[in-house]
Amino acid sequence: MDLAEYEKLSPQIAVDAGGTKLAFATPNRQAAWRVETLFSKEPDTIEWIAGFGPGEVLLDIGANVGMYSVWAAASRGTRVFAFEPESQNYALLNQNIWLNRLDGLVQAYCIALSDTAGYDRLYLSEFMAAGSCHSFGAALDFHNRPREAPFAQGCVSATVDDLVAKRAIPVPTHVKLDVDGLESKVVAGARATLADRGVRSLLVEINTGLDEHWEIIDAMLALGFDYSQEQVERSQRKEGPFKGVGNYVFRR
Repeated sequence: MDLAEYEKLSPQIAVDAGGTKLAFATPNRQAAWRVETLFSKEPDTIEWIAGFGPGEVLLDIGANVGMYSVWAAASRGTRVFAFEPESQNYALLNQNIWLNRLDGLVQAYCIALSDTAGYDRLYLSEFMAAGSCHSFGAALDFHNRPREAPFAQGCVSATVDDLVAKRAIPVPTHVKLDVDGLESKVVAGARATLADRGVRSLLVEINTGLDEHWEIIDAMLALGFDYSQEQVERSQRKEGPFKGVGNYVFRR
């Protein structure tokens, strides 16, 4: 099946924002919701991406179905390395890259990034395309509390530092990190890379209820990054199950 045939047969939603025209595969309501909320769910992420330049490199860790990877590549000409270990999300991520003819800019890997390289299981919160809150190595919720997992798939992990050292990916200009509670492990496996002055910014989802997430903030400040308290206040959820969770944008 060629692209034209696929576009006729596959459910999808078109986006036209400021002259940037995109299409996203939407096999279920959850995927459609991600498209509908692209610019409203995390406005600070969209604002952050707006500062990227052509030829810069974004490392998108926890890319899900690629909403921000695709937007960064299409709107800013940014080169993207996207990592998404969940099988159905990874398939949709590649469909979205293909639909928008961005394979020259976006490269996707079905790998979990962590503090060690190896083999384990990815524990799913639900078996559904475009889902989230999955956890690598243990069945945990986004507060890192034990939970039941309806399904666990086999999964491979790597560290950012090892990928950079082996030249599988370049030192990124920008890093987006959203892995639903396990961010501290990814940072631990990326310390050498984050120390490189070529890394100009990191957007990371911080859960202020986790001690290990406060340690991320300390580590980033020690590496010479800073953040805006005003930006954090705007991003942080004030109620509901994700209360205290929000994006921190660290910049050099």
